[in-house]
Amino acid sequence: MPRAALPFLAFAAFAAAALPAAAQTLPEPRPRISVTGEGEHAMRPDMALLSFSVVRQAETARAALSANNEAMAQVIAALKADGVEHRDLQTAGIQINPRYEYPTGPDGSQRQVMTGYEVSNTLTVRVRDVQKTGAILDRVVSLGVNQGGGIAFTNADPDAAIEAARREAVENAVAKARILAEAAGVTLGPILEISEMASRPQPIPYMAAKMRAEAADAVPVEAGENSYRVEVTMSFGIAQ
Repeated sequence: MPRAALPFLAFAAFAAAALPAAAQTLPEPRPRISVTGEGEHAMRPDMALLSFSVVRQAETARAALSANNEAMAQVIAALKADGVEHRDLQTAGIQINPRYEYPTGPDGSQRQVMTGYEVSNTLTVRVRDVQKTGAILDRVVSLGVNQGGGIAFTNADPDAAIEAARREAVENAVAKARILAEAAGVTLGPILEISEMASRPQPIPYMAAKMRAEAADAVPVEAGENSYRVEVTMSFGIAQ
């Protein structure tokens, strides 16, 4: 056998002998109890997010756009006069589309005829005083808003609610672990691991497919509550 192969064989034999011993030194998994705790805290919204559109039609795209610009400028000016800040107004989209009709001919067939253009300008508004939401809707409808997207209520600073939900989630997890340990006849040990999964609230929507000028004088709006939910996963050791 060549001399160069001897060191390799010696190393292989040493490694094969060492593997079982190393495997025996690996620590066994520590017995544990793992639970998930839930916490939830609700708070009244202090901010509303509105979305609505001004839609205008005309024979030409230029005329439709000019009419839309004039109406939207009045809406924005009125919102600012009512105390809505410039930073809380954002254009969400502008669309210019041809309009078609499909008249039926003498032979019963239909043909496509372009009759003009339609321009839609959508505005998103952040209302920081929820109590003004209904009044603002009334105002913009009277100034030319004729299509609405919806309302979502939110909170400017939800940290206090999230913290309360977090504490409740931990307390819930600890209580579950104690019950499990008692039922199993073991003693609960120290916390080995803890992780959190927090979720933002699901806003309660007020959807409006259409808002027309002939709508009622007052728009009743209910803000409801936003619920903040936190889940924590905790692992506890079992006292030996």
